Amino acid sequence: MRELNWSHDGRDWPNGTYSTFVRCESINWHVQRMGSGPLILLLHGTGASTHSWAELMPRLAREFSVLAIDLPGHGFTSSPTRPEASLPGMAAAIAALLTGLDIKPSFLVGHSAGAAIALQLCLDGHCAPRSIISINGAVIPFEGPASFLFPVLAKAVNLNSFSARCFAWAAQDQRRVRRLISQTGSSVSETYFAHYARLLRTPAHVAGALRMMAHRDLTRLFERLRDVDQAVHFLVGDRDRAVPPQDAYIAKERIAGAEIHHIGGLGHLAHEEDAERVGSTIEHLLASSTEPAGWEEQSARPNGREYH
Repeated sequence: MRELNWSHDGRDWPNGTYSTFVRCESINWHVQRMGSGPLILLLHGTGASTHSWAELMPRLAREFSVLAIDLPGHGFTSSPTRPEASLPGMAAAIAALLTGLDIKPSFLVGHSAGAAIALQLCLDGHCAPRSIISINGAVIPFEGPASFLFPVLAKAVNLNSFSARCFAWAAQDQRRVRRLISQTGSSVSETYFAHYARLLRTPAHVAGALRMMAHRDLTRLFERLRDVDQAVHFLVGDRDRAVPPQDAYIAKERIAGAEIHHIGGLGHLAHEEDAERVGSTIEHLLASSTEPAGWEEQSARPNGREYH
């Protein structure tokens, strides 16, 4: 199955001069690191890669040391010999990488499914950061028929590598990629679009994303949210059409001291749309991680799903 090739595809990869490859157990990881100071670990969402942090990473590197990774099967990181894409499996693989690099993140920043991985890392005792920043985090289980049908469909697709090739072939049509991105509620630059288009035309990357979707069970994570000890900040784009904004309120009810911070006018890919504003928000929160001041939380929760 065709993969990205660094000698070719890495020539114009965002922040490529900071890239290196680290072999850990059965995975060959693509990692980027820049800056100095307390370490921030950036975790992208399903189907993305380090390119998602193209502008935010150097923005944060002004004050922090920042590490970005391609998740297993995504971008330039290989899939493990024994594919294990569950949340605990992903968390354990990342923990092994951090141990191999001999680093301990002070902060975790996760986008979408990356936020769920950040929480899993802490709940499983792999990390003890001072705080977690969730950017439009996907941490709430599906409800209704989707809670059963989506995982079943994702697993059925995952079992057939032909499906990944078909998806990648369909992504040759740029209109399909633009439609997929617009459905997130975000509008990204042509540079971000070009990298998404390249990723979605790569069968190995698509297979990695499908595998992650197929094995992602948020039910157990949701049940354990009350055990989260870290300060958690939910950054919510009010135009997010991929993860319902009200999901952050559902998660907040289970995490003691969690806070919600609205980012007006931005969608699911908020950090790609406005890295300066999102970066400024994150810096403010990390600088005052115990009691952030100056960021008002909306008092009334939007109508939406409720869990007890």
